[in-house]
Amino acid sequence: MTRRAGVITVLVVVVGVILGCAQHSGRQPTSTPSAQVAMDEATRLDTLVEQLYGEGKFLAAIPLAKQSLALREKARGPHHPDVARSLNSLGLLHQALGAYAKAEPLFVRALDINEEALGATHPDVAQSLGGLAGVYLAQGAYAKAEPLLIRALDINEKALGAMHPDVAQSLNNLAGLYLEQGIYTKAEPLLIRALDINEKARGAMHPDVATNLNNLAGIYSLQGAYAKAEPLLVRALEINEKTLGAMHPNVAASLNILAMLYRAQGAYAKAEPLLVRVLDIWEKALGPTHPHVAASLNNLAGLYRAEGAFTKAEPLLVRALDIQEKALGAMHPDVARSLISIAVLYRDQGASTKAEPLLVRALDILEKALGALHPDVALCLNNLAKLYIATGDYAKAEPLLQRALRRRGREE
Repeated sequence: MTRRAGVITVLVVVVGVILGCAQHSGRQPTSTPSAQVAMDEATRLDTLVEQLYGEGKFLAAIPLAKQSLALREKARGPHHPDVARSLNSLGLLHQALGAYAKAEPLFVRALDINEEALGATHPDVAQSLGGLAGVYLAQGAYAKAEPLLIRALDINEKALGAMHPDVAQSLNNLAGLYLEQGIYTKAEPLLIRALDINEKARGAMHPDVATNLNNLAGIYSLQGAYAKAEPLLVRALEINEKTLGAMHPNVAASLNILAMLYRAQGAYAKAEPLLVRVLDIWEKALGPTHPHVAASLNNLAGLYRAEGAFTKAEPLLVRALDIQEKALGAMHPDVARSLISIAVLYRDQGASTKAEPLLVRALDILEKALGALHPDVALCLNNLAKLYIATGDYAKAEPLLQRALRRRGREE
Protein backbone atom coordinates (compact mmCIF):
# COMPACT_ATOMS: atom_id res chain seq x y z
CA MET A 1 0.00 0.00 0.00
CA THR A 2 1.36 3.41 -0.89
CA ARG A 3 2.05 6.12 1.64
CA ARG A 4 0.67 9.57 0.95
CA ALA A 5 3.46 12.13 1.01
CA GLY A 6 1.46 14.59 3.05
CA VAL A 7 4.42 16.10 4.86
CA ILE A 8 6.14 17.24 1.68
CA THR A 9 5.78 20.97 1.18
CA VAL A 10 6.14 20.98 -2.59
CA LEU A 11 5.25 18.10 -4.87
CA VAL A 12 4.63 19.51 -8.31
CA VAL A 13 5.02 23.28 -8.51
CA VAL A 14 5.74 24.30 -12.05
CA VAL A 15 8.05 27.29 -12.27
CA GLY A 16 6.55 30.06 -14.36
CA VAL A 17 3.08 28.59 -14.73
CA ILE A 18 1.30 31.44 -12.96
CA LEU A 19 1.11 34.44 -15.20
CA GLY A 20 3.49 37.17 -14.21
CA CYS A 21 6.41 34.77 -13.64
CA ALA A 22 9.50 35.09 -15.78
CA GLN A 23 9.57 33.13 -19.02
CA HIS A 24 12.64 31.71 -20.68
CA SER A 25 11.81 32.81 -24.20
CA GLY A 26 11.95 36.53 -23.50
CA ARG A 27 10.29 37.13 -26.87
CA GLN A 28 8.26 40.34 -27.21
CA PRO A 29 7.37 40.67 -30.91
CA THR A 30 6.30 43.96 -32.34
CA SER A 31 2.56 44.63 -32.17
CA THR A 32 0.01 46.87 -33.80
CA PRO A 33 -1.33 49.60 -31.48
CA SER A 34 -4.62 47.73 -31.00
CA ALA A 35 -2.81 44.48 -30.27
CA GLN A 36 -0.60 46.24 -27.75
CA VAL A 37 -3.65 47.66 -25.98
CA ALA A 38 -5.05 44.13 -25.75
CA MET A 39 -1.76 42.80 -24.40
CA ASP A 40 -1.57 45.57 -21.81
CA GLU A 41 -5.08 44.69 -20.62
CA ALA A 42 -4.14 41.00 -20.54
CA THR A 43 -1.12 41.83 -18.39
CA ARG A 44 -3.34 43.82 -16.02
CA LEU A 45 -5.70 40.86 -15.74
CA ASP A 46 -2.75 38.53 -15.14
CA THR A 47 -1.74 40.59 -12.13
CA LEU A 48 -5.23 40.24 -10.68
CA VAL A 49 -5.26 36.50 -11.42
CA GLU A 50 -1.96 36.04 -9.64
CA GLN A 51 -3.21 38.00 -6.63
CA LEU A 52 -6.45 36.01 -6.43
CA TYR A 53 -4.56 32.74 -6.81
CA GLY A 54 -2.29 33.67 -3.92
CA GLU A 55 -5.36 34.44 -1.83
CA GLY A 56 -6.92 31.07 -2.68
CA LYS A 57 -9.80 32.71 -4.57
CA PHE A 58 -9.60 30.34 -7.51
CA LEU A 59 -13.24 30.65 -8.61
CA ALA A 60 -12.98 34.44 -8.76
CA ALA A 61 -9.76 34.22 -10.77
CA ILE A 62 -11.07 31.94 -13.52
CA PRO A 63 -13.20 34.48 -15.47
CA LEU A 64 -10.30 36.95 -15.43
CA ALA A 65 -7.90 34.26 -16.67
CA LYS A 66 -10.35 33.44 -19.47
CA GLN A 67 -10.50 37.11 -20.48
CA SER A 68 -6.72 37.28 -20.54
CA LEU A 69 -6.58 34.17 -22.72
CA ALA A 70 -9.11 35.61 -25.16
CA LEU A 71 -7.19 38.88 -25.43
CA ARG A 72 -3.93 37.07 -26.11
CA GLU A 73 -5.52 34.82 -28.73
CA LYS A 74 -6.90 37.87 -30.51
CA ALA A 75 -3.70 39.91 -30.28
CA ARG A 76 -1.14 37.16 -30.92
CA GLY A 77 -3.05 34.42 -32.70
CA PRO A 78 -4.00 30.99 -31.30
CA HIS A 79 -0.53 29.43 -31.63
CA HIS A 80 1.69 32.01 -29.89
CA PRO A 81 3.71 31.14 -26.75
CA ASP A 82 1.93 33.96 -24.90
CA VAL A 83 -1.30 32.05 -25.44
CA ALA A 84 0.36 28.95 -23.96
CA ARG A 85 1.17 31.00 -20.85
CA SER A 86 -2.50 31.92 -20.45
CA LEU A 87 -3.54 28.31 -21.00
CA ASN A 88 -1.11 27.16 -18.31
CA SER A 89 -2.47 29.73 -15.88
CA LEU A 90 -6.09 28.77 -16.51
CA GLY A 91 -5.19 25.09 -16.28
CA LEU A 92 -3.56 25.61 -12.90
CA LEU A 93 -6.67 27.34 -11.57
CA HIS A 94 -8.90 24.45 -12.65
CA GLN A 95 -6.41 22.02 -11.14
CA ALA A 96 -6.53 23.89 -7.83
CA LEU A 97 -10.31 23.42 -7.86
CA GLY A 98 -9.98 19.70 -8.59
CA ALA A 99 -11.50 20.16 -12.07
CA TYR A 100 -8.92 17.90 -13.71
CA ALA A 101 -11.03 17.18 -16.80
CA LYS A 102 -11.02 20.92 -17.53
CA ALA A 103 -7.35 21.41 -16.68
CA GLU A 104 -5.90 18.60 -18.78
CA PRO A 105 -6.87 19.86 -22.28
CA LEU A 106 -5.56 23.32 -21.41
CA PHE A 107 -2.14 21.95 -20.48
CA VAL A 108 -2.14 19.68 -23.53
CA ARG A 109 -2.86 22.62 -25.83
CA ALA A 110 -0.18 24.75 -24.13
CA LEU A 111 2.31 21.94 -24.61
CA ASP A 112 1.42 21.62 -28.30
CA ILE A 113 1.82 25.38 -28.84
CA ASN A 114 5.19 25.55 -27.10
CA GLU A 115 6.55 22.52 -28.92
CA GLU A 116 5.48 23.91 -32.28
CA ALA A 117 6.56 27.51 -31.65
CA LEU A 118 9.71 27.01 -29.58
CA GLY A 119 10.89 23.48 -30.35
CA ALA A 120 10.67 20.24 -28.40
CA THR A 121 13.63 21.01 -26.15
CA HIS A 122 12.80 24.55 -25.03
CA PRO A 123 12.52 25.18 -21.25
CA ASP A 124 8.95 26.46 -21.68
CA VAL A 125 8.07 23.01 -23.01
CA ALA A 126 9.44 21.57 -19.77
CA GLN A 127 7.09 23.89 -17.84
CA SER A 128 4.09 22.70 -19.83
CA LEU A 129 5.11 19.09 -19.29
CA GLY A 130 5.27 19.75 -15.56
CA GLY A 131 1.81 21.29 -15.56
CA LEU A 132 0.29 18.32 -17.37
CA ALA A 133 2.13 15.89 -15.11
CA GLY A 134 0.70 17.72 -12.10
CA VAL A 135 -2.84 16.96 -13.29
CA TYR A 136 -2.02 13.28 -13.69
CA LEU A 137 -0.25 13.13 -10.32
CA ALA A 138 -3.25 14.66 -8.57
CA GLN A 139 -5.43 11.92 -10.05
CA GLY A 140 -3.02 9.13 -9.11
CA ALA A 141 -2.17 8.46 -12.78
CA TYR A 142 1.48 7.92 -11.96
CA ALA A 143 2.33 5.98 -15.12
CA LYS A 144 1.20 8.94 -17.22
CA ALA A 145 2.98 11.53 -15.07
CA GLU A 146 6.40 9.88 -14.81
CA PRO A 147 7.53 10.09 -18.47
CA LEU A 148 6.48 13.74 -18.63
CA LEU A 149 8.50 14.64 -15.54
CA ILE A 150 11.52 12.68 -16.77
CA ARG A 151 11.35 14.47 -20.11
CA ALA A 152 11.02 17.87 -18.39
CA LEU A 153 14.11 17.12 -16.32
CA ASP A 154 16.06 16.08 -19.42
CA ILE A 155 15.05 19.27 -21.27
CA ASN A 156 16.10 21.53 -18.40
CA GLU A 157 19.42 19.75 -17.90
CA LYS A 158 20.32 20.05 -21.58
CA ALA A 159 19.00 23.56 -22.11
CA LEU A 160 20.03 25.20 -18.84
CA GLY A 161 22.84 23.06 -17.48
CA ALA A 162 22.97 20.47 -14.73
CA MET A 163 23.31 23.03 -11.91
CA HIS A 164 20.47 25.40 -12.85
CA PRO A 165 17.76 26.04 -10.22
CA ASP A 166 15.07 24.95 -12.69
CA VAL A 167 16.78 21.55 -12.79
CA ALA A 168 16.45 21.43 -9.01
CA GLN A 169 12.72 22.14 -9.39
CA SER A 170 12.38 19.33 -11.95
CA LEU A 171 14.18 16.98 -9.55
CA ASN A 172 11.78 17.98 -6.77
CA ASN A 173 8.79 17.34 -9.01
CA LEU A 174 10.00 13.89 -10.02
CA ALA A 175 10.82 13.08 -6.40
CA GLY A 176 7.29 14.12 -5.47
CA LEU A 177 5.91 11.53 -7.87
CA TYR A 178 7.98 8.78 -6.27
CA LEU A 179 7.04 9.96 -2.79
CA GLU A 180 3.35 9.71 -3.66
CA GLN A 181 4.00 6.07 -4.55
CA GLY A 182 6.13 5.40 -1.48
CA ILE A 183 9.26 4.73 -3.59
CA TYR A 184 11.68 6.43 -1.22
CA THR A 185 14.82 4.90 -2.72
CA LYS A 186 14.12 6.74 -5.97
CA ALA A 187 13.02 9.99 -4.36
CA GLU A 188 15.86 10.49 -1.88
CA PRO A 189 18.80 10.87 -4.33
CA LEU A 190 16.77 13.31 -6.44
CA LEU A 191 16.07 15.51 -3.42
CA ILE A 192 19.68 15.34 -2.25
CA ARG A 193 20.81 16.48 -5.69
CA ALA A 194 18.21 19.27 -5.76
CA LEU A 195 19.45 20.48 -2.37
CA ASP A 196 23.05 20.50 -3.60
CA ILE A 197 22.12 22.50 -6.71
CA ASN A 198 20.24 25.18 -4.79
CA GLU A 199 22.89 25.50 -2.10
CA LYS A 200 25.52 26.12 -4.77
CA ALA A 201 23.39 28.23 -7.11
CA ARG A 202 21.44 30.27 -4.57
CA GLY A 203 23.41 30.08 -1.34
CA ALA A 204 22.93 28.19 1.91
CA MET A 205 20.35 30.65 3.31
CA HIS A 206 18.00 30.83 0.33
CA PRO A 207 14.31 29.92 0.87
CA ASP A 208 14.53 27.33 -1.93
CA VAL A 209 17.17 25.55 0.13
CA ALA A 210 14.71 25.50 3.02
CA THR A 211 12.10 23.90 0.77
CA ASN A 212 14.62 21.25 -0.29
CA LEU A 213 15.46 20.56 3.36
CA ASN A 214 11.75 20.22 4.19
CA ASN A 215 11.22 17.79 1.33
CA LEU A 216 14.21 15.66 2.22
CA ALA A 217 13.14 15.60 5.86
CA GLY A 218 9.72 14.46 4.65
CA ILE A 219 11.25 11.28 3.25
CA TYR A 220 12.98 10.51 6.51
CA SER A 221 9.82 11.24 8.50
CA LEU A 222 7.75 8.90 6.37
CA GLN A 223 10.29 6.16 6.98
CA GLY A 224 10.37 6.82 10.73
CA ALA A 225 13.93 8.19 10.63
CA TYR A 226 13.01 11.10 12.88
CA ALA A 227 16.54 11.71 14.12
CA LYS A 228 17.65 12.39 10.54
CA ALA A 229 14.61 14.53 9.74
CA GLU A 230 14.53 16.87 12.74
CA PRO A 231 17.82 18.78 12.21
CA LEU A 232 16.91 19.37 8.56
CA LEU A 233 13.55 20.81 9.59
CA VAL A 234 15.09 22.98 12.29
CA ARG A 235 17.60 24.34 9.75
CA ALA A 236 14.81 25.00 7.21
CA LEU A 237 12.79 26.87 9.81
CA GLU A 238 15.81 28.98 10.75
CA ILE A 239 16.45 29.88 7.08
CA ASN A 240 12.85 30.90 6.48
CA GLU A 241 12.56 32.95 9.68
CA LYS A 242 15.81 34.83 9.01
CA THR A 243 15.25 35.48 5.31
CA LEU A 244 11.47 35.93 5.13
CA GLY A 245 10.34 36.96 8.59
CA ALA A 246 8.50 35.17 11.38
CA MET A 247 5.03 35.59 9.82
CA HIS A 248 5.80 34.45 6.27
CA PRO A 249 3.79 31.51 4.84
CA ASN A 250 7.03 29.58 4.22
CA VAL A 251 7.70 29.73 7.95
CA ALA A 252 4.25 28.23 8.51
CA ALA A 253 5.12 25.40 6.12
CA SER A 254 8.33 24.62 8.03
CA LEU A 255 6.54 24.77 11.38
CA ASN A 256 3.81 22.48 10.08
CA ILE A 257 6.23 19.76 8.98
CA LEU A 258 8.17 19.97 12.25
CA ALA A 259 4.90 19.71 14.18
CA MET A 260 3.84 16.64 12.21
CA LEU A 261 7.21 15.08 12.99
CA TYR A 262 6.59 15.57 16.71
CA ARG A 263 3.05 14.25 16.40
CA ALA A 264 4.30 11.10 14.66
CA GLN A 265 6.55 10.50 17.67
CA GLY A 266 3.69 11.09 20.11
CA ALA A 267 5.24 14.36 21.33
CA TYR A 268 1.91 16.15 21.32
CA ALA A 269 2.98 18.84 23.77
CA LYS A 270 5.74 19.92 21.38
CA ALA A 271 3.51 19.72 18.30
CA GLU A 272 0.50 21.72 19.54
CA PRO A 273 2.10 25.18 19.94
CA LEU A 274 3.69 24.84 16.51
CA LEU A 275 0.36 23.99 14.87
CA VAL A 276 -1.37 26.85 16.71
CA ARG A 277 1.32 29.19 15.40
CA VAL A 278 0.91 27.80 11.87
CA LEU A 279 -2.81 28.53 11.97
CA ASP A 280 -2.16 32.07 13.20
CA ILE A 281 0.33 32.76 10.39
CA TRP A 282 -1.96 31.42 7.67
CA GLU A 283 -4.97 33.38 8.95
CA LYS A 284 -3.02 36.65 9.13
CA ALA A 285 -1.10 36.18 5.89
CA LEU A 286 -3.86 34.78 3.68
CA GLY A 287 -7.14 35.49 5.45
CA PRO A 288 -9.44 33.21 7.48
CA THR A 289 -11.11 31.56 4.48
CA HIS A 290 -8.01 30.45 2.52
CA PRO A 291 -7.69 26.70 1.75
CA HIS A 292 -4.34 26.66 3.58
CA VAL A 293 -6.19 27.72 6.72
CA ALA A 294 -8.50 24.72 6.26
CA ALA A 295 -5.49 22.41 5.95
CA SER A 296 -4.04 23.90 9.13
CA LEU A 297 -7.33 23.41 10.99
CA ASN A 298 -7.40 19.78 9.87
CA ASN A 299 -3.85 19.21 11.14
CA LEU A 300 -4.57 20.76 14.53
CA ALA A 301 -7.80 18.78 14.79
CA GLY A 302 -5.90 15.60 13.96
CA LEU A 303 -3.59 16.26 16.88
CA TYR A 304 -6.54 16.74 19.23
CA ARG A 305 -8.16 13.55 17.92
CA ALA A 306 -4.94 11.63 18.57
CA GLU A 307 -5.06 12.94 22.16
CA GLY A 308 -8.72 11.93 22.49
CA ALA A 309 -9.81 15.60 22.76
CA PHE A 310 -12.79 15.10 20.46
CA THR A 311 -14.68 18.20 21.60
CA LYS A 312 -11.70 20.38 20.63
CA ALA A 313 -11.25 18.64 17.29
CA GLU A 314 -14.82 18.70 15.95
CA PRO A 315 -15.35 22.48 15.55
CA LEU A 316 -12.00 22.80 13.79
CA LEU A 317 -12.92 20.05 11.32
CA VAL A 318 -16.35 21.54 10.69
CA ARG A 319 -14.81 24.97 10.03
CA ALA A 320 -12.24 23.44 7.68
CA LEU A 321 -14.98 21.71 5.71
CA ASP A 322 -16.96 24.94 5.43
CA ILE A 323 -13.90 26.81 4.11
CA GLN A 324 -13.15 24.14 1.53
CA GLU A 325 -16.71 23.85 0.27
CA LYS A 326 -16.91 27.60 -0.25
CA ALA A 327 -13.42 28.08 -1.69
CA LEU A 328 -13.03 24.90 -3.73
CA GLY A 329 -16.55 23.67 -4.45
CA ALA A 330 -18.57 20.80 -3.04
CA MET A 331 -16.96 18.16 -5.27
CA HIS A 332 -13.28 18.89 -4.59
CA PRO A 333 -11.13 16.00 -3.31
CA ASP A 334 -10.07 18.08 -0.29
CA VAL A 335 -13.74 18.34 0.70
CA ALA A 336 -13.91 14.55 0.62
CA ARG A 337 -10.82 14.28 2.81
CA SER A 338 -12.36 16.63 5.37
CA LEU A 339 -15.56 14.61 5.33
CA ILE A 340 -13.52 11.49 6.05
CA SER A 341 -11.77 13.21 8.97
CA ILE A 342 -15.08 14.23 10.52
CA ALA A 343 -16.54 10.77 9.92
CA VAL A 344 -13.58 9.05 11.58
CA LEU A 345 -13.95 11.39 14.56
CA TYR A 346 -17.62 10.38 14.88
CA ARG A 347 -16.72 6.71 14.44
CA ASP A 348 -14.17 6.96 17.24
CA GLN A 349 -16.95 8.26 19.50
CA GLY A 350 -19.35 5.49 18.46
CA ALA A 351 -21.58 7.84 16.45
CA SER A 352 -21.85 5.52 13.45
CA THR A 353 -25.11 6.98 12.18
CA LYS A 354 -23.46 10.41 11.87
CA ALA A 355 -20.32 8.99 10.24
CA GLU A 356 -21.88 6.83 7.53
CA PRO A 357 -23.45 9.55 5.30
CA LEU A 358 -20.23 11.54 5.42
CA LEU A 359 -18.15 8.58 4.22
CA VAL A 360 -20.68 7.74 1.52
CA ARG A 361 -20.55 11.32 0.26
CA ALA A 362 -16.75 11.36 0.42
CA LEU A 363 -16.55 8.16 -1.60
CA ASP A 364 -18.83 9.61 -4.26
CA ILE A 365 -16.69 12.78 -4.53
CA LEU A 366 -13.40 10.88 -4.75
CA GLU A 367 -14.63 8.41 -7.36
CA LYS A 368 -15.97 11.22 -9.53
CA ALA A 369 -13.00 13.54 -9.08
CA LEU A 370 -10.10 11.07 -9.06
CA GLY A 371 -11.42 7.84 -10.58
CA ALA A 372 -12.15 4.47 -9.01
CA LEU A 373 -8.50 3.39 -8.95
CA HIS A 374 -7.04 6.29 -6.96
CA PRO A 375 -5.41 5.41 -3.59
CA ASP A 376 -7.70 7.82 -1.75
CA VAL A 377 -10.71 5.87 -3.00
CA ALA A 378 -9.26 2.69 -1.50
CA LEU A 379 -8.67 4.52 1.78
CA CYS A 380 -12.26 5.72 1.88
CA LEU A 381 -13.55 2.23 1.06
CA ASN A 382 -11.54 0.85 3.98
CA ASN A 383 -12.89 3.49 6.36
CA LEU A 384 -16.46 2.80 5.34
CA ALA A 385 -15.90 -0.95 5.66
CA LYS A 386 -14.43 -0.48 9.16
CA LEU A 387 -17.54 1.45 10.12
CA TYR A 388 -19.81 -1.38 8.99
CA ILE A 389 -17.63 -3.96 10.75
CA ALA A 390 -17.84 -1.95 13.97
CA THR A 391 -21.64 -2.05 13.73
CA GLY A 392 -21.70 -5.75 12.80
CA ASP A 393 -22.93 -5.15 9.24
CA TYR A 394 -20.49 -7.55 7.58
CA ALA A 395 -22.62 -7.91 4.44
CA LYS A 396 -22.00 -4.25 3.62
CA ALA A 397 -18.36 -4.33 4.65
CA GLU A 398 -17.20 -7.30 2.55
CA PRO A 399 -17.74 -5.87 -0.96
CA LEU A 400 -16.07 -2.63 0.06
CA LEU A 401 -12.98 -4.46 1.32
CA GLN A 402 -12.88 -6.53 -1.86
CA ARG A 403 -12.95 -3.35 -3.96
CA ALA A 404 -10.14 -1.85 -1.90
CA LEU A 405 -8.07 -5.03 -2.26
CA ARG A 406 -8.59 -5.06 -6.03
CA ARG A 407 -7.30 -1.48 -6.13
CA ARG A 408 -4.22 -2.50 -4.14
CA GLY A 409 -3.62 -5.51 -6.38
CA ARG A 410 -3.58 -3.31 -9.50
CA GLU A 411 -1.19 -0.91 -7.76
CA GLU A 412 1.27 -3.67 -6.91
